[in-house]
Amino acid sequence: MLSGNHEYCPGQFEINLAHSGALDAADRAFRFKAAVKDLARREGKLATFMAKPFNRHGASGFHVHVSFVDAAGENLGADESAEYGMSPLLRHALAGVLRHAPALTALTNPTINSYKRFGPDTLAPWLIDWGLDNRSAMVRVPPDRGAGTRIEVRLPDASANPYLVHAGVLAAMRLGIEDGLEPPAPLEGYGYNADRTAVLPMSLPAALDALDDDSALQALLGKDFVSSFSVLKRAEVARFEQWVTDWEFREYAYHI
Repeated sequence: MLSGNHEYCPGQFEINLAHSGALDAADRAFRFKAAVKDLARREGKLATFMAKPFNRHGASGFHVHVSFVDAAGENLGADESAEYGMSPLLRHALAGVLRHAPALTALTNPTINSYKRFGPDTLAPWLIDWGLDNRSAMVRVPPDRGAGTRIEVRLPDASANPYLVHAGVLAAMRLGIEDGLEPPAPLEGYGYNADRTAVLPMSLPAALDALDDDSALQALLGKDFVSSFSVLKRAEVARFEQWVTDWEFREYAYHI
């Protein structure tokens, strides 16, 4: 089950897939992306899930909603008696995402292009914060309570691998729960003020450095995986740094 609507920019669409278990949701997201690209190719078109394919148009996110339920299907994040209607379990999980956000960024924003999505007034989170139904925050808690109580992690972009995103987010949440972390006060108002909270890594190398330094997250994801991922991505960065871009040629060739 899915729904869709046209987004802000030409040819940009938002697609909402129905919720399910983490692995099944990743399977369906992967299949959907592959199907869209294949169908476009058959029509002689190009469908891309790049974070920001065009200079003058907006970027594309990949927002992940997470809720916790028990074997009977009861939502474990809801607690009417608690502040904001959020159970301690949900608060700890949210705080884990905030604590490990710098390292998570390498998985949720995995390309050089990803970081051209970040910045003030981009509708993309670039600060480590959370808010109650605040779409300018990195983590949003939607207003639904009861069975609909959940967390929306707005950090990933459309280029991210859904399997790695789900694994990373769930690992960070588990660490938050195990450590009993508590989130700071929720963001009030517009969420793009870097004077109020920490800034996420603003480049792929910086994000990889944060992932390499987060031993707790590495332990859950697997050190061999993190090492291999980091090596492959740093090789990608090295290839880019050796490549003469169109921008460089236009900027310098006629004036130097």
